[in-house]
Amino acid sequence: MNYKLTSILLFFVAALPSTAQESLSQLLNKHNTKSVPYISVQELAMPKTEALILDTREWQEYQVSHIKNALHVGYTHFNLEETTKLLKDKQLQIVVYCSLGIRSEKIAQQLKDAGYTNIFNLYGGIFEWKNNNFPLYNLEKKETEYVHTFSKAWSKWLLKGNKIFND
Repeated sequence: MNYKLTSILLFFVAALPSTAQESLSQLLNKHNTKSVPYISVQELAMPKTEALILDTREWQEYQVSHIKNALHVGYTHFNLEETTKLLKDKQLQIVVYCSLGIRSEKIAQQLKDAGYTNIFNLYGGIFEWKNNNFPLYNLEKKETEYVHTFSKAWSKWLLKGNKIFND
């Protein structure tokens, strides 16, 4: 009798939709092509890493917080011509980021196609940066705990800091 009951329970459990949590790695593998190499937040935070940092999120996200000295280039209104005017050296190390590293890969690919040879996508984006306790700054150049998470759905990936979204 126990065997029969166990078999029935296993059947119903197997029929239920999977509730397994998707990992960050799985999410990025699903959305990205890896055409631009990743750089870890730990590597970017190292004092010896000298890179120009480009924030590819929307302006309202950047206003809430960003990585220190990051230059906002946006996503929806990204202008390759205007950006390349600021980036004269095509061998300059450039790190692009967004919330998680999905939008930033698309912008990085445009820069790569324009001839930039030393470009990296920040693995896990600003969320991974904050999740590893690295500081963020607001427009007044003051450290902040607030992070714009783009949407409620994406906010589950931010484990530290105060979440702001427009949903």
